[in-house]
Formats: sequence, structure tokens, C-alpha cells
Amino acid sequence: MDQIRIGKFIATQRKQKELTQEQLAEKLGITKNAISKWERGLCLMDMSLLKPLSEILGVSINEILAGELIENKDIAQKSEENLIKLSELINLQSMKYGIIGMALFFIILIIISVIKDISSAALVSLLCAYNLVTFLSRYKIKKDKTDLITGIMFLIATICNTIAFILV
Repeated sequence: MDQIRIGKFIATQRKQKELTQEQLAEKLGITKNAISKWERGLCLMDMSLLKPLSEILGVSINEILAGELIENKDIAQKSEENLIKLSELINLQSMKYGIIGMALFFIILIIISVIKDISSAALVSLLCAYNLVTFLSRYKIKKDKTDLITGIMFLIATICNTIAFILV
């Protein structure tokens, strides 16, 4: 999902309806700041707001997710593309919670290893390896070079930590 494109589309449609961000936010029962974040492409709306937003703006949910008006002949193709992108977005969001959970788990393991005087290099290697897989998976979905570079850095860190663990 192209958040910036979707945000610009929402802003354009809102302005065509002669609504302010505040008026749109009031109709949706959310804050003006949320609308501002959507329109700047900083985040996407909660999916439960798609139907009311589409009704207020007079566009389809499919058009919101595509970030453009869709001609009748292209509806089927755009619907399929949007479903695939939405499924990828849901996978990324679930990965985010997995990363947070694993980070907390590894922090606890490192604290225990310090208390029990166990080498933490092995635990750090596990953490780096997990992040390596996570960032490369994100790169595969989003094609963001930052994720690729981060994944490569975690690969190097994993190798270095594993060597340190073996040698120490």
C-alpha cells in the first residue's frame, strides 16, 4: 500500500467535497491529527474506517486503497492488487508485534545471562539472526532498500557474534 498516494487521494477527495480535516475527523469520530497523518502519508487509517470514509468522500473502498479513481474496466484488476497489498500490510503489522515480543524476550535472556554469568554472545547472535530474517522478509515484500541494508548489517553482526561466541 502506497501510504503517500492514498493520503494525497484522501486529501484531494476531501477538498473536492469542501470539507476541512476537522470536519472529516468529526464525521468519522476521530481527531484532526489522524486525518493529517493519513494525508501526509505517515500512516493508514484503521480498516474499520474505510467504509464510512468511502461513503463520506463518495468513492469506493477500492479507490481509497488504490489511491486513485478507478475506471469500471479496471475494477477487477485493481481489486485483486489491493487485496494482495492489504494482505502484505497485515503480514508486516504482525511481524512488527513479533519483533517487539522477541526483543523483550531477548532482553530478558540477556539479563538472566548476566546474572548467571553466561556468555551473552550466543543470545546476541540469536537476536541478530532473528532481525536478519525479519528485515529481509520485509524487503521481499516492500522492496525498501533500507530494509535490505539493515538485514545485511544484521547478517554481519550475526556472523561476528557467532565467531566471538565460538572463540570466547
